[in-house]
Parts: sequence; structure tokens; C-alpha cells
Amino acid sequence: MKRVTLGKTGISAPQNGFGALPLQRVPMDEAVAILRNAYDGGMRFFDTARAYSDSEEKLGAAFDGYVKREDIIIATKTAAKTPEAFWTDLETSLEKLRTDYIDIYQFHLMGECWMPGGDDGMYECMAEAKRQGKIRHIGGTAHKLGIAEQIAKAGVYETLQYPISYLADDKELELISICNENSVGLICMKALAGGLITDSRASMAFMGQFDGIMPIWGIQRQSELAEWLSYMDDTPEMNDEIRDFISSEKEELKGEFCRGCGYCMPCTVGIQINMCNRMALMLRRAPSATWLDAHWQAEMKKAESCLECGACLPKCPYGLDIPKLLKKNIEDYKRVLAGEAAV
Repeated sequence: MKRVTLGKTGISAPQNGFGALPLQRVPMDEAVAILRNAYDGGMRFFDTARAYSDSEEKLGAAFDGYVKREDIIIATKTAAKTPEAFWTDLETSLEKLRTDYIDIYQFHLMGECWMPGGDDGMYECMAEAKRQGKIRHIGGTAHKLGIAEQIAKAGVYETLQYPISYLADDKELELISICNENSVGLICMKALAGGLITDSRASMAFMGQFDGIMPIWGIQRQSELAEWLSYMDDTPEMNDEIRDFISSEKEELKGEFCRGCGYCMPCTVGIQINMCNRMALMLRRAPSATWLDAHWQAEMKKAESCLECGACLPKCPYGLDIPKLLKKNIEDYKRVLAGEAAV
């Protein structure tokens, strides 16, 4: 397994990071077992956030007393927009993670690139937390490419987290070079495109081509973990077969599709936009009878109540025409229910 050094942080770990967002969906004992197995299998980089309900708490329960603190790298995030909320989030994260410092503390879903001297005082909070030793490195996360480029070039952020997968376009992949040129470590979220990518081997091979990037894989089952741990010793490498496969995947998914980030919500009429707007893809790429059960039939029925009010449109990091895409997914879903298309 390739080791990655994240820019000027000097942090080095196997290029097989653990994304802990999905752990909020599993019971505490199961989450603890998954995390400990991940560490025992060689994973050392763990990413979470204050916004991921009890994910931080599960990391704290798993690793406190189980590993030496210096043997793991913990990255977490704050969605705070005021200094007061920043300090509350930081102290809560430290408590939940059962640690006295955080390796990489990140501004979550940045809508602007906060800089030193700004009227908001947000960057000064990061700098002071670092001075106090409560955090080791300052990072930011973004879903909009323009904001991500600003963070990478700002000269005051040590890491950037941005969605990168083999479905990324050339402009998004150029961000890797920008980060390397500026000694900014790039943490790649959504390396499986929110579940649309179902071939982990191809994804691992694709990510392994690049230096300075740390992909984080969202894991919530032991079976998923076992798959990633198998790559610690038998790491997939890019070849013509995988390259051709990725080309066919990009051709299939070209155009507008929902990545499932959920930043469009909450919906004014309660539609679960991020799942309903990708239902057709999930039925085709990750077929499961679950998508056709009573719960999802009710959710897709609810989607028909879309008011086309436009409240979701400015929130989408990818500029999608959400109401239009929603109508298409509803029509496709009805065809599947009617037996006109296969799951």
C-alpha cells in the first residue's frame, strides 16, 4: 500500500483512509469493532465531523485506551460560522473523541475561503486553537471547485478536502496538481461518488496514480472493511483493463447526476432530495429490493409534490437543475414499479 504525505503537514499514512460518516448509521458496539479492525488491519487515517451525529463519539470509544494516540491520525470538522460556535464545536469534538488534540481540524463545507484579518474572525480561531495545541493542522472542505482552488492557493491552509473520484472531470483533477504545487494535502471525499461507483478495485487503482492525496472510503460494514483491508497488501494498480472500464463508466454517467451530498436540503415540502434524485442510478448500479419497499415508494410518491420553488437550486454545489432531475427519477422509478424496467 502506497504511503501518502499530506503536503506541508508532514503527516504520512497508508493511502487508504477511513471515512467515518456512515458509522452514525450503525450501533456503538458494531462501530467500535469496525474501527478497531480497521486499525488492526493497517488503516491509520480517520476522518469524521461534528455534523456526523455520534461518529466522533464512536471513534473516541474505539480508540481511547486501545491505541497510542500518536499512532492514529484524526481529522474532524466544524460547520461553525461564528467564533463562539467554533469554540463550542472544538471543545465538544475533543470531548467526544476522548483526546486533547486533533491532528487536522477543518472548516466544514466552506462557502468562502476565510483568511487572516477577516471581519468574521474565523481563521483567527483556527490559528489560536493551533497555538494552544488543541489542533495540529488547519484545513478546509468544499464542494465548489472555485472555493476549493482558493483554499489550495491561499497559503494559510495545510489541507483541503474535496470530492475526487474516477468520475471527476479534467478541471477537478487539475486540483491535485494545484494542491501539490502549493504543498497542500488533498483529502479526497466521495471517492466512490456516494455509492455510484461499485468497483472498489478500479477506484483504488485510480487513486493510486496520484501523489499527495488521501482518499477516504466510507465504511459501515465489516464486509466493506475487509475489501479495503485486502488492498493493504494486494494494492490494485492501473492497467489497460481498468482504464477501459473507467472510460466506460464515465461514458455511462456523463451529464447531470446527483452525487448525494444532501446540501440541497431541507426541502420546503420534506422531499429527501439527495436520494430521490439519484434513485434511477441506484436502481441500475446498486440494485436492491430495498429501493422498491414501502418506505421508498412513499418517499418517491412524496417527491411528486415538488413545488419547483427553487429553494434548493442555489444550494447545489454542482449547479444541477434539481426539479427537472427529480421528475426524471420519478418517471424512471414508476417504470420499474410497473415492471417496464429491470432492477
